Amino acid sequence: MSDRLFTPRFFVMCGFTFTVFLSAFQLLPTAPFRIQELGGSTFASGLFLGFLTYASAASAPITGAVADRIGRRRTLVIASGVILLCAIGYGITASYPVMLTLVLIHGVFWSGLLSASAAYLTHLLPEGRRAEGISYWGLSSVAAIAVAPPIAFWIMQHGGWRWISISCGTLNLLMGLIAVALPEDRIETQLDLPLLRLRPAFVEWRVLVLSLTLFLYSFGYGAITSFSAMYADALSVSPKSIYLTMLAVVILLTRPLSGPLADRIGYRRVFLPCLLLIAVGLTLLSAASGLTWLVASAVVFGIGFGTAYPVFVAYVMRDITAARRGAAFGAILAAFDTGIGTGSTTVGWLIERYGFASAFGVAAALSAIALPYFVTVDRRLK
Repeated sequence: MSDRLFTPRFFVMCGFTFTVFLSAFQLLPTAPFRIQELGGSTFASGLFLGFLTYASAASAPITGAVADRIGRRRTLVIASGVILLCAIGYGITASYPVMLTLVLIHGVFWSGLLSASAAYLTHLLPEGRRAEGISYWGLSSVAAIAVAPPIAFWIMQHGGWRWISISCGTLNLLMGLIAVALPEDRIETQLDLPLLRLRPAFVEWRVLVLSLTLFLYSFGYGAITSFSAMYADALSVSPKSIYLTMLAVVILLTRPLSGPLADRIGYRRVFLPCLLLIAVGLTLLSAASGLTWLVASAVVFGIGFGTAYPVFVAYVMRDITAARRGAAFGAILAAFDTGIGTGSTTVGWLIERYGFASAFGVAAALSAIALPYFVTVDRRLK
């Protein structure tokens, strides 16, 4: 395989991913406010992200394997179409239980979208520059996360929820058009794998067990995604989206350095310090009393969190064949999204009863377990 990293298809996939996350992160920070507007509690508002990620996590090992069989491009087209229909539903309903029902459907096809796009992209990368390639590709999602929340709150303030849905729906349509333009890579599919026959080889169990490390630290990320804006509001910090914006900026600045570093010195050597930084960042967040603490937390957490995922993926993918990458990404996504969903729903409940500081303290404590868990399990699996 050529050692060339930046190809036309690589940039097309970056554009696709930017569009995906620009849509999602207009929806995710604003949906809790819409649910409260419709009469839902803080706990109910946390269920929106929770249901999305639980549905994604539960279905990801299956949708990833299905993408291996029917083709990644076809999976992207189908998933984009269904998510477009969900965006239309969010815009026309005036019932938050209906929103929570729609987001379950959204979550299933979200898992297919992420697994298929990650597997498609990984096939384009030179093996010796995998962490670097995943890091650069990940910048497209990070850039979207940086700009989407401020755009979303501006739209919400000036146009209301209906225009949030219209904006997301338009981006979903664009996602589908980009997916249609992609060439299908038939080398990547498993045409001999029975579609509905579940067997041990259908799910990448080894990857799933190791990926529980991601569950432990993504719990805090789920809390941040759903409640960092509310936390800033409670601390009288403006703008409300400051944490997510700072987090994205830090990741944008550090990933171009951390990916090549991991390829050069080893994925494990970079991954382990990242787990420590994540725990420290969440600890700072639990102690926050104003803007300075929020920014400090976002910087520390962002360095660890932004580097950890691409390095972990590159580490795991060394032992995965091309035809099984969808299933492997499905297993990774299952653990990651379960953590996000659990963080969103649990922290919403904790905030109602004990306040923001205690809720984020629980997230910090859970993330601190990730380092010893990974070291122990990785040694045993080897």
